[in-house]
Amino acid sequence: MRDQRRSQDLVVRRLRFSDQDDICDHFLRLDAKTRRARFCGAVSDKGVLKYAQNILRYDSIACGAFVGGELRGLVELTGFSHSWPSKAEAAFSVEAAWQNIGIGDALFEHTFTMAQNRRVGTIEMMCLKENNPMRHLAAKHNAQLIVDSDAVEAVLHPSWPTPYSIAKEIVAETSEYPYLLFG
Repeated sequence: MRDQRRSQDLVVRRLRFSDQDDICDHFLRLDAKTRRARFCGAVSDKGVLKYAQNILRYDSIACGAFVGGELRGLVELTGFSHSWPSKAEAAFSVEAAWQNIGIGDALFEHTFTMAQNRRVGTIEMMCLKENNPMRHLAAKHNAQLIVDSDAVEAVLHPSWPTPYSIAKEIVAETSEYPYLLFG
C-alpha cells in the first residue's frame, strides 16, 4: 500500500490568533510519546489547552505545517525580545502519524529564517535525551549538541539578515494568501 502522506501538500506559515482552535486541536492530537517529547514530561489535556491558549503572546512566533488544511506540525520561537543580543528558544511538535515526511525540516527552515530576520543571535532547543527525531533534526542543521544526564540542548547561531532571507520570508508570508482565500 502506498503511503498517503505527501510532503508536496505541505503549507508552512506563521500562525495567527485566528488559528487558535487549530493549535489546540493539534496539541490534543499528540499521542502520549509525542506529547512527552514536546513538553519534556507528561502533560494533561487541560494543561495542553492552557498552554496552547497562550502560545501566540507578544514575545513569540509560532509557525504551523498544514497538510490538506489540517495543522500537523508546529514550532514556537519564544523569548527573543528579552535580551540583546537576542536569544530564543524553539520548541517543535509533529503529530506521530505525520513524522518522517519533511514537516520538521520545513518548520525548521521557516523558523530559522524568521529568527535570522529578527536578529536572533542564538537559538536554543531542549529535548529529552531519548528524543532521537529532534536530536537528528538539530544535528542535520549543524546545531551544537550539549548532552547531560536527562536532556540534550541544541544551540544554533543564525547569521544576520540578508536580502535573500528577507525575501524568502516575504514570499512565504504572501504565498499563503491565495490558500487562505481560496483553499
